[in-house]
Amino acid sequence: MASSRPRPDIDRELIAALPKADLHVHLDGSLRLDTLIELAHERRIRLPSATPAGLRRLVFKRAYANLPEYLRGFEFTVACLQDAEALERAAFELCMDCWEENVHYVEIRFAPQLHVRGEFGVADVLRAVSKGIARATRRANADREVKSGAKPPFVCGIIVCAMRFFLPQFSQHYRAFFEAMPEAPRDSIYSLASLELVRATVKAREEHGLPIVGIDLAGRERGFPAADHAHSYQLAHRHFLGKTVHAGEDYGPESIFQAITVCHADRIGHGTWLFDASRITDAAVGDRERFVRDLVQYVADRRITLEVCLTSNQQTIPEFRDDLSKHPFRKMRLAKVSTALCTDNRLVSRTTVTDEVVKAVETFGIGARELKDLLVYGFKRSFFPGDYAQKRDYVRLVLDRMEDLFLARGHDVRVGRSHGHDRVAP
Repeated sequence: MASSRPRPDIDRELIAALPKADLHVHLDGSLRLDTLIELAHERRIRLPSATPAGLRRLVFKRAYANLPEYLRGFEFTVACLQDAEALERAAFELCMDCWEENVHYVEIRFAPQLHVRGEFGVADVLRAVSKGIARATRRANADREVKSGAKPPFVCGIIVCAMRFFLPQFSQHYRAFFEAMPEAPRDSIYSLASLELVRATVKAREEHGLPIVGIDLAGRERGFPAADHAHSYQLAHRHFLGKTVHAGEDYGPESIFQAITVCHADRIGHGTWLFDASRITDAAVGDRERFVRDLVQYVADRRITLEVCLTSNQQTIPEFRDDLSKHPFRKMRLAKVSTALCTDNRLVSRTTVTDEVVKAVETFGIGARELKDLLVYGFKRSFFPGDYAQKRDYVRLVLDRMEDLFLARGHDVRVGRSHGHDRVAP
């Protein structure tokens, strides 16, 4: 088992200074607690407590009994994000919180249909969040070091979430689906809602130039297959949107397989049970161990990136809570699977990207060169809101900054540069 003490050469100070990315962070799970309390007061929304300490004790805990309990906090955050002002503020503050810890690239994800009210539609929600992102980007990139070229600029994209499962009380918009089709099977309602969302997203992106970079499928995984949303993902695929799917978090390898083969997923949210053949339930899978081996090989060979959220998994999966070394992140590394460390929810999981990287370094004994590779993959496998040449230039800036910071600590992690090789391509 790896030592639980920090490696002396890769400490929190260095990790905090290094450029980082967060490819999996939910807007409604990442509010500042003071902001949540203020928004609730202004909008007459009753919270279980009116103090940060009380909310941490009652709602935003260190550990949760299960995933449904983990998701309870979203009832309160979503209720406070039902207008343009609140959404813009939340997006702005999340971006600034990221920038403060040198998270230079972020993809903020959220389900717009949870925030639709009356005439305030999906496009309005997307515009409000984009406005907050733009304001934060201007402020971050006014930094003297960014202007001089010493630090990479701040870049942020939006990932739009469809929901695997929802109830009428989740939002006015979702209630309208049930009222319009009272006799329809629920899987049909979920499918139609996601298809409507992708259509609205494509229109907002193409007509308003919003920084929408991809789509996601979130919510309760078990019993609500990704295949129900195949038409939505095919539409996103046709419009060249990046595609990620929450899979393998609360279900097994079959869920990941379906996300890749049916939804064309470029990345997988969590992917925690990728290696667990015992979780396969499909009777058609004869040799479960071989199925897992082939799936892992496919994921690794095609660089389908797993968005790993260590703290979130510890909070919802009891076996990781006291011993993080049991997390399959070690197996992911040994199998050479592409991974990126992410927060999932900065408030609900009470974490930062720096926290996630520190946990990985301390638990899994990650050295300087491997850490550089791990961090840079968060940038390489991003759904960057620009063309490929711009993305390459941006990743080169990130690599230069990383290598300089490592070198200042006595780690020469440069590879091939002395021979004129370009090691930027994903």
